[in-house]
Amino acid sequence: MQALRAAMAQNSMDLAALGPGPNMHWLLGFHPHADERPCMLMVGPEKEAFLMPALNAEGSRESTNIAFFEWDDADGPADALEKTLAHVGAKDARNVVIDETMRADFALSVLDALPGAKHHFTDTTVGPLRMKKSEAEFAELKMNAGIADKAMQAAFNAIRPGMRELEVADIIGKVFDDHGAKPLFRIVGTGRNGAFPHHHTGDTVIREGDAIVIDIGAQKGDFSSDITRMVVVGESPEGYDDVHAVVEAAVQAALDASRPGARARDVDQAARDVITAAGYGPYFVHRTGHGMGIEPHEPPWVTSTSETILEAGMVYSIEPGIYLPDRFGLRLEDIVFLREDGPEILSELPRDAFRAG
Repeated sequence: MQALRAAMAQNSMDLAALGPGPNMHWLLGFHPHADERPCMLMVGPEKEAFLMPALNAEGSRESTNIAFFEWDDADGPADALEKTLAHVGAKDARNVVIDETMRADFALSVLDALPGAKHHFTDTTVGPLRMKKSEAEFAELKMNAGIADKAMQAAFNAIRPGMRELEVADIIGKVFDDHGAKPLFRIVGTGRNGAFPHHHTGDTVIREGDAIVIDIGAQKGDFSSDITRMVVVGESPEGYDDVHAVVEAAVQAALDASRPGARARDVDQAARDVITAAGYGPYFVHRTGHGMGIEPHEPPWVTSTSETILEAGMVYSIEPGIYLPDRFGLRLEDIVFLREDGPEILSELPRDAFRAG
């Protein structure tokens, strides 16, 4: 809260209005039940308070001592909202931070109550704070990466010709469950399916000679994992080994470009230049990476247009790929924690293709 207020003061913000979601959870370590009833945390220059539906008050009180201004269905939230704004010293707010992750009707109710106020999003305040992780947060991210490594290794060991993609996904899910992690996604794209970066894992049968993209992630605690590795069943498909070498070189280039003070776009460009020089530029169809923390995808965005200056403590993916229609796709992804002297990779698994079958 102290860091948020400092960021608000630095950016001349009079009020931050956060909904029950990732920003509130980052700030408080919890968030109330999110539904259609307006529920917001209001943070002013010196005080904070909740606009709180009466239905949620008792359960939320177990997690916080912040002042509540409750409202019930019979009366509606308007009066409670006015009292909340008055309590935090924001009745005359002119610059308001609106949580872009909350419902639009919540946000509009705040702006309607503050005619003339100019709205801003959390990239002025909470966003930059969330981008830099502490050592305790690093430890939780590292723990999640270790669980994902185990799930990936289990998939490697199980894959055989004749299995379906969904069977591999089930093996991955069981490892996550066994370690107390909630599976978030399990992309298994074999053969030509791998050429779709966000392939929906299905009943496709794995065959001899397939290259398989496996992209998985799960959450334990407040943070999660995200890793992509390749499996080749038997002999590599034609051209695969050369493409793998190009993508690995792109990963290395992005790692080399990841230094405090660099722009996120420089990391993207470093990976993209390698792939373009090898003649595969049109087949690298997405950004090089995304941040990871309370949300599996969050800033910093490692894109060709991102001007974000990288700082020690930032966590993001490096995941260049090449996708050849009707042939195969190839993506290699690692999450890195940026140190003063460069990136630290969270996974312990090599990026070489695992040979199955």
